[in-house]
Amino acid sequence: MKIGIPNSLLYQYYISFWKPFFEELGFEVVISHMTTKTILDRGVRKMVPEICVPMKIYAGHVIELLNQDVDYIYVPRFVSITEHEAFCPKFMALPDMLKTAIPHCEEKLLTHSIVSDTDDIAVPKNYIELADKLKKSKRDITKAVKNARKKWLEYRNLCVKDKYTSAEANNKVLFNKEPKGKNKSGDVKIGVVGYVYDIYDEFISMNVIDKLNELGAQVETFEMLEDKTIKKELKRFPKRFFWTFSNKTIASAYNFFERDDVDGVIHVTAFGCGPDSFIGKYLELDCDKYEKPFMTLRIDEHTGENHLQTRIEAFVDMLIKLKQEKEAE
Repeated sequence: MKIGIPNSLLYQYYISFWKPFFEELGFEVVISHMTTKTILDRGVRKMVPEICVPMKIYAGHVIELLNQDVDYIYVPRFVSITEHEAFCPKFMALPDMLKTAIPHCEEKLLTHSIVSDTDDIAVPKNYIELADKLKKSKRDITKAVKNARKKWLEYRNLCVKDKYTSAEANNKVLFNKEPKGKNKSGDVKIGVVGYVYDIYDEFISMNVIDKLNELGAQVETFEMLEDKTIKKELKRFPKRFFWTFSNKTIASAYNFFERDDVDGVIHVTAFGCGPDSFIGKYLELDCDKYEKPFMTLRIDEHTGENHLQTRIEAFVDMLIKLKQEKEAE
C-alpha cells in the first residue's frame, strides 16, 4: 500500500515522525515534489480565492499525489498541540475543504484528529482510529507510534542542540545527509521567523535561507529555540494568541530582538494570513524599541524572485555595514 504525504504545511516539522510511522507499519511512503508554479496553479484553480497561499499550495500537492495513484493521502486534522491554544481554523477544516474542492478526493483521504498537550504528537490515541482503514491492530499502531517518536525526538534535538534548520535536520534523520557548510560562520546572524510552511517551501520563500547563507549570513529560526525559551518570551503578553504556531513565531522574534548576537530579524509571511496580520504589526511597532533592523517578506502567488533577491541583498549589506561601524567605535 502506498501512502502519499503532501510536501506542504507542517511537513517540515513532522515528516521525521510521519514517514517512519507509516514505514513501521509496512507501507511505502510517497512524498509529493517540491512546490512548483504548476502545483500552485492547480491549487489556485480549486480553492476559494480568499484563502491563503499555503492552503492553495497544499491543495496542489494533494492533486499531484492523486495523479501518482497512491492508495491514500495523509491529511491529518490538526486541532491543538498546546493547552488552551488551537490551530488556525483552516487547519482544522482542511480535510473538509479538500473534499469539497477536489473531485474524487474524499475516498483517498486518510485523516484523523491530532490533539496533544505538546509539540510531541506521538500520542497513540490520536492514531488508533486509523487502525481499521489501514487494516492494522491497535498494538501495531501503538508500536509504530513509539518507534517513530524516536526519530522525531532526534530531529528536535538536532534543531535545538546543534542548530540545524528543519530541512537540515530532516535530511539528517531520514536520509543521513549532512548539511553542507554547517560549521561555517557568517558575517552577521539573522533571525528568520515565520511558519515552517512559509520558510521552508522554496517556492513561497524563494529559498530565503540559502540566499542568506550565500550572502554570508548565519540564520537562526524558531525551531532552534527550546520550548522553555518560547514560553518565557510569551509571558510578556497579557494574553497569548489563540494559535500555537503564531505564538512560536512572535516569541522567537522577540527573543531575537533582545539578543546581542542577532544582528537583524526577517519575518517571512504569506499574503492572506489572518494571524500574521497581527504578528507583523506587533513586530513593526516594536523593532525600533529594540534598535534591531527588521524586514517583512510578504509573499503571494505573484511575487517575483528578482524583487526578493534585491531586498535580501540590501538588508544583509545594511547589517554588515552597521556591524562594521559598531566594531570601529
